[in-house]
This record gives sequence, structure tokens and C-alpha cells, in this order.
Amino acid sequence: MSAEHEQAIVLPEARASWLALAIYRYFKDFRYGTLRFRVDGQNYLIEGAEPGPEAHIHLHNPMRVLKKVARRGDTGLAEAYMDGDWDSGNLTELLFWGARNFHSLSETLGAKGLVRWVLRLKHMLRSNTRKGSRRNIEAHYDLGNDFYAQWLDPSMTYSSALFKHEDEPLEQAQTNKYARLLESLNAKPGDHILEVGCGWGGFAEYAAKQGMRVTGITLSREQLAWARERMAKAGLSDRVDLRLQDYRDLNERFDHVVSIEMFEAVGEAYWGTYFKMLHKVIRPGGRIALQIITINDKDFETYRLSADFIQLYIFPGGMLPSPGVLRQLVDEKGFTQIACDCFGQDYAQTLAQWHERCNAHAAAIRDRFDERFLRMWRYYLSYCEAGFRDGCIDLCQLVLQKPQAAT
Repeated sequence: MSAEHEQAIVLPEARASWLALAIYRYFKDFRYGTLRFRVDGQNYLIEGAEPGPEAHIHLHNPMRVLKKVARRGDTGLAEAYMDGDWDSGNLTELLFWGARNFHSLSETLGAKGLVRWVLRLKHMLRSNTRKGSRRNIEAHYDLGNDFYAQWLDPSMTYSSALFKHEDEPLEQAQTNKYARLLESLNAKPGDHILEVGCGWGGFAEYAAKQGMRVTGITLSREQLAWARERMAKAGLSDRVDLRLQDYRDLNERFDHVVSIEMFEAVGEAYWGTYFKMLHKVIRPGGRIALQIITINDKDFETYRLSADFIQLYIFPGGMLPSPGVLRQLVDEKGFTQIACDCFGQDYAQTLAQWHERCNAHAAAIRDRFDERFLRMWRYYLSYCEAGFRDGCIDLCQLVLQKPQAAT
């Protein structure tokens, strides 16, 4: 029996240590599931009022954890994990417990006072101007193609797959996603498709093999070099034009537009600019297929006024829209919504497989970067999987059409 599954003292309990009782007072207000924590060689259990996730946490340095959480909320909890102050036998389940109890623990896990605004200011200073966008994209995507190749599937697709059945191989599930996006456009061979944020070229290759012409843009030099070589090897360079270009600098017109999980990197200040670009570059009657991660409408205002772990450590300058915000942007630009399909649980499954692959290459990733980076990346993958499992974030494929009468 592992240490974290040994018999636990159920709190509150008079014979518990002062430290255990301090932790209990800090986290006792959650509603769903159980929290089992280990400190000073003893297991303790806190029970919620309703069934839910069973979370486990081993506090190696409990005082440092409490101080970081007290000052920086859930970001402090992430930083304490990155620093090795705590571990969990199932990190994703612990973060799922946190997501499920987010509202009841908001006072505990929210950054306090001045610190909250300092974190928000740090995020705002990474605004997605033309220069800022390139810097923000390079910070994430230019970590090295070999790094991403260690844990993505062979198609080098860094977005959610679409699973037809649970045990479907990840690479095939990624192809399913590309197929549905292309099908949603009603495109015919020879049509010219713009891909905003082309990544390593997975969709561009798929669409070109179906007879389409594709222009793809990215701000990542690493991705661009890899994707161009990919097209050359596939004999598709005559049908695929890949560029290092900002979406705001596009002037041509296209039959259709695809953008897969790029909108999240645009930043709230430029959402209107992005949709204005879509309206400008697509011909009347053309379709747009967007795959976008969203956050619940009810949580959006709180989210937009703070800065979370993802924005501070993983995607600088990024921000998720809510479904309501997207509807407003669609209406403002006069697009017709053809379809909106959500499949957030497929993203949870995708992330779980990425995490498994990341763990399989942990030694190589640690050698390339360091232990703190590896722990940060594991936390990122678990954090996102937990959010999709809980449903506080979701994934949608939004299909729009520009009216025939529009100019």
C-alpha cells in the first residue's frame, strides 16, 4: 500500500497537528469529493458534502505551499508544484478536484489584493501588438521542433483531436478533425483556403492532398521551417504557400478560411481586429471554420480581470473568449452561423495522451531544459485536461459564412 493510501485521520480532529488543522481551515470549504493530504508522515482526510473527485496531495514543504497560495492563489499553487514543494500520485485528478470546487474555493485560490493586480499587469504588458505577438508566439512555439516531436503524434498536430471511438489512435483522430473542418467549408478542388496559424502544416497537407490550394501563415520561425520542409517532402510545395506573416497584414481574398486554436492567442484587445480581418479576406459566400477553446459565460468576467497560470507561464498574451462573446463578434461582423459543434471531452482525451507521451520522454525533456520546466509542462497538461473534464472550459468548431451580398 502506498503512503498516500494509508489510513488517514479525518479532519477536524483534536489530535491532529496544528499544521494539519491550519491546512484544514484553509481548504475546508470545498463542496465536492475528498481531499487527502500527507504532511509530516501522517495522512489526513477532508470530506466534502457531496460526492466528487478523490484528490491526493503530498506536501513536502507545507509552509512554503501555504505562503505561495496565500499570496498568489492558484498561480502560487502551480509555482509550488514547479518548485517541488508538493506532489500528487494523480496530478490531473487533484486539479480536476480543484476545478470542480473552483467557486467554493475562490477565496482560497484567488490571488489577493495588490498581487492580483500585479499578475494582471504582467499579463497586460504582454499585449499582442505586432511586435508583442511575435515575441509571445516565439516564447511558446519556438522551444524547438524536436521538443514538440517528443510528445505530439507523428502528424505534429498541436490542437484537439476528434475521436470516433475511445481507443482510436491519436494520429487518426487528428485526421478526423481535419476532415470535419474541410468538409464544413463545402470546398471543392482548386478552392483557395487561408489557414490563420498553420502550425507544423498538418491541416495544410491534408487539404492540399484533397486538391485544395492553401496559404498558411504563422509567426513561428521554427514551425515555418519544419512545415515548408514537410510540404517539399510530400510534393505539395506548388499547392501550399507558407509564410511568416501577421494576420493583420493580409490583403488577398480567399475562398475559405480555417483557423485552429489560434484565436486564443489573439488577445481580447484584438478580437474585433481579427474578425474584421476575416470579413476582409473572404469572398462573399465563402465559409470560415474556427476551432476555439472557450470559457463558461458565467466565469468570463472574473477570468478576464485576472491572470492565470496559463497566461503567466504557458501562453503569454493569450485569453479565452466565452460563447457569448463569440456570438457577439459574429453578429457584429454580419456573418451567418452555419454550425457550432462542441467536443471538449475529446480535448481531455487528447491531453491525456500528450501527457503520457511527455512522461515517456521525461528524461530527455529534463536534460534539454531542467526539472522545473518539466514539472511546469506536466502541470500545464494536467491543468488543461482537468478543465475540459470539468466543463469549465470547452472546445467548439464554429462554422460561419459571409453573405453573398456582402463586400
